[in-house]
Amino acid sequence: MPHSETPPAEVGPLLGQTLAAHRNWTRTPSKARADVLVTIGDALEAAADELVPLARAETNLPEPRLRGELKRTGFQLRLFADLLRGGDHLDARLDHADPHWPMGAPRPDLRRSRRPIGPVLVYAASNFPFAFSVAGGDTASALAAGNAVVVKAHPGHPRLSDATASVVRSALEDTGTEPDLLQVIHGREPGIAALRDPRIKAAGFTGSIPGGRALLDIAASRPDPIPFYGELGSNNPVFVTHRAARERGDEIAAGFIASFTQNAGQFCTKPGTLFVPAGSDLTEKLAATSLPAGEPMLNPAIETAFRKTLAERESHGSVEVLARGEESDNAPAPTLLRTRVEKLLADPATLEQECFGPTALVVEYDHEAQLVAAARSFGGQLTATVQAQESCDVGELAEELAERAGRVLFNQWPTGVSVTYAQQHGGPYPATTAPGTTSVGTAAIERFLRPVAYQNFPQHLLPAELRDDNPEGFPRLENGRPAERDR
Repeated sequence: MPHSETPPAEVGPLLGQTLAAHRNWTRTPSKARADVLVTIGDALEAAADELVPLARAETNLPEPRLRGELKRTGFQLRLFADLLRGGDHLDARLDHADPHWPMGAPRPDLRRSRRPIGPVLVYAASNFPFAFSVAGGDTASALAAGNAVVVKAHPGHPRLSDATASVVRSALEDTGTEPDLLQVIHGREPGIAALRDPRIKAAGFTGSIPGGRALLDIAASRPDPIPFYGELGSNNPVFVTHRAARERGDEIAAGFIASFTQNAGQFCTKPGTLFVPAGSDLTEKLAATSLPAGEPMLNPAIETAFRKTLAERESHGSVEVLARGEESDNAPAPTLLRTRVEKLLADPATLEQECFGPTALVVEYDHEAQLVAAARSFGGQLTATVQAQESCDVGELAEELAERAGRVLFNQWPTGVSVTYAQQHGGPYPATTAPGTTSVGTAAIERFLRPVAYQNFPQHLLPAELRDDNPEGFPRLENGRPAERDR
């Protein structure tokens, strides 16, 4: 039975409740917010036996994967709590008044830190029903920054979305925090109405290029344009040198197959193209390896789109099928395709397009100089990978890939995005709409903060991190140099 949409008449009042909760949350000290995030993370993990079966029924994803993803969701909330307790997210800076400032005029007393941007609208993803959905990374980072959140639930798992929101809201109530800090809406039109509402000050999105681009244009065309942080699409190419193919061919073939078929190829970091040396036996190894049996995809709409795109790719005049796994009535077969590098360069718009699902294109090349030209043909990517020996001269290739991808890997595989401090999950368009940001890792909080400078303010009116006594002992720069922490 289809899930009912949020009535349009309810969107405005709901946003009013969100704004009221935001105003209280934004005044909550960072360390108190950290305690709330920990409570939410613990509550979600404690509800695994309720949430995982719902996710299994609505997404077809296997239970071990879902339990691991729920653990990741709780972990990232606690990781943001650690960040809040340390205070680095505030980027506090103090410049004391200096009558002899060498620019030619006295410098006033200036103190700068970051504050919450305002209520955030999050568009949940289909392929990570916990980690990129109602309580996922966008929600965690926005809450950590001090913002209320409205989640536009993904239609692929509506019952799970409501159940997850119920757990979060109960956890908020248990801490004495207003539950309206997190709200969930359903339906395309309510999601658009919320994006256009002036009470929403930023938005996060994970999904397709057409859908994300349409929402980006709406966010930019508002009377008051707002930041739109969209993760849209990526091919995630992999480049194998001659020596690596010769010395590690079996390892590379096995790693690539495992990566592009994992969870039916429904990762945004799935490697979609593998460049291999012509004349090596790597292509034959790939063709001879038994591909795993097909797995059910997330929902019928995604499966239909995958089958259509794969059929179009197979019918391309320069592409042939290299290997295919077993297919069942409800699970498309993993499929490897093959072409030549010059054929790909003749039609990159078609052959480099993301195909969301268990397929990839093997591209044969003759000379490693061709890899640099191939790298230049790609648009923005979330990841790009080099499979090489350390003695291989891949400096120019690595530099080209760094121009186009947010994360460049050496001898590893891009599926699996660690939630950590140095992670970068983003990239130039069309991988994302904001290449200077990440949606995974602690740096994701920066998307939902904005800097404010206070000039010549009395101490009692300043944020705590900018007062002379620095009561929380947060890190800060004073006159351009790191100050010693008081606590």
